[in-house]
Amino acid sequence: MRIIAGKYRGRKIFAPSGRAVRPSSDRLRQALFNILEQGKHDIKLGGATVVDVFAGTGALGLEALSRGANHAIFIENNPAALEYLRKNVTICDEVERVNITHANASSLPPAYAACDIAFLDPPYRSALGVPSLLTLANQGWLKPRCVCTLEIAKAEQFLPPRGFEIIDERTYGAARVYILRWSDRLKTTSSIANRYWKETYNDYRQDN
Repeated sequence: MRIIAGKYRGRKIFAPSGRAVRPSSDRLRQALFNILEQGKHDIKLGGATVVDVFAGTGALGLEALSRGANHAIFIENNPAALEYLRKNVTICDEVERVNITHANASSLPPAYAACDIAFLDPPYRSALGVPSLLTLANQGWLKPRCVCTLEIAKAEQFLPPRGFEIIDERTYGAARVYILRWSDRLKTTSSIANRYWKETYNDYRQDN
């Protein structure tokens, strides 16, 4: 796995073996950053503060830094993934512009920085997208009009919680990517979305 573009283009980064992480493919990562950089949705990557949730290897946040983001926060809960994440941050000489938070993405602590862009790549069919969006919003991790990207399985259902607007949606192989914009004027999830993610998450826990 490599950084695709920018100042670290071609820099190799590493992932643990097994199922500890599921890194986004290079093709999907390239397509996602093409959307972010084309200016269609008034998204500014240059100078941005980004948060990479379910960070795994840190590929999304490091790609953002390589392409001009100013600061990256990585949120990860898996010890094996954290080890490789720290290694990859060092490989890219980005220790000074990075914060790593060891936390559960669906129950985050209060933010120490509000972000312009949030990347979310939860395990497929985990139903963790909505609760993670909600805790990011409610704990102050998102600036007004923050852009959030969410990668889930193509067949997985997704109903955005209140306050999040889908502004783009793409399918790449087995993956579906949503681009959402957050409005801090609407901080309470709708009862429909709230009931949906609780029921889906409970089903996932029973199956696993």
